[in-house]
Amino acid sequence: MTAKTILIVDDEAPIREMIAVALEMADYRVIEADNAQAAHAIVVDRQPDLVLLDWMMPGTSGIELARRLKREESTAELPIILLTAKGEEDNKIQGLEAGADDYITKPFSPRELVARLKAVLRRTTPHGVEEAVQVEGLRLDPVSHRVSIDGQPLEVGPTEYRLLQFFMTHQERAYTRGQLLDQVWGGNVYVEERTVDVHIRRLRKALGEPHQQLIQTVRGTGYRFSAKA
Repeated sequence: MTAKTILIVDDEAPIREMIAVALEMADYRVIEADNAQAAHAIVVDRQPDLVLLDWMMPGTSGIELARRLKREESTAELPIILLTAKGEEDNKIQGLEAGADDYITKPFSPRELVARLKAVLRRTTPHGVEEAVQVEGLRLDPVSHRVSIDGQPLEVGPTEYRLLQFFMTHQERAYTRGQLLDQVWGGNVYVEERTVDVHIRRLRKALGEPHQQLIQTVRGTGYRFSAKA
């Protein structure tokens, strides 16, 4: 299984270190931030699989960041677990209403944290992120990181792979070039929108006929992945 990336957001370094050690022992990749502003930039740029977010931080609080992430289209589906010393029921409700997927009250054991994190990831991982996805003989396996057509391996570059994976797990919807840049490249990567066209062309060339026709140009909008004509 591909290692998941977890962003730990807490202004206390010892707590971040304790959590990081527990997660790394459970085979997760870890990124850290000590404030909400830095965390938001990391979320946009690095696209972690889940955020462990401390409620009480100087400046922008964790719950304010949670609300912001849930408001923004590109991060609305990002799983969030709030970490806090606040255990009252009203606080839990407030956290869940802000969009958090779970709520862990300090102090907590590393084993409990890892178990709750695994449970949230199981609930929130969309189809196709862990499972192989197949369309018209075109198969992408995210675990082995391989692409094949009718059982024959297909060589694609790393950006084309990410683009294809996004398309195959988000079929039948038209995306603008800007949306594809945010989802595939990350919002803090400053590249021109025509870069998308270059990689679409490379991906179509790699797929060849007839599979390149799965990536459809939507005039005036951008691109769509569809098996429908």
